[in-house]
Amino acid sequence: MTCKEFEKRIPDFIGKKMDYPDLKEFRGHMDSCGDCKEELSISLLVADGLQHLEEGDSFDFQKELDNRLEEADRKLRRNDRFLNMGFWAETAAVGALAGVLAWLLA
Repeated sequence: MTCKEFEKRIPDFIGKKMDYPDLKEFRGHMDSCGDCKEELSISLLVADGLQHLEEGDSFDFQKELDNRLEEADRKLRRNDRFLNMGFWAETAAVGALAGVLAWLLA
């Protein structure tokens, strides 16, 4: 992912509208690019900070950013576990099918 693509996807991240592949790529780029992480921070501050100011609420920017990133990480871990379970279930099914075929052909 390029920095331009990252910047275009920031609104989707802030709005929690990213699917698994996009979120994984987004987080990976953010972890390796300090400039983009800073851009995300600024965008979140502008988007959520202004909303909280208009509503008269207090706003802990760093806590909000940490919460969003942790939520994204939980989503990625959950999906990774699901994909891993699917892989092993498929492997077991193929093994069982091979065993049945070997038994039938013997």
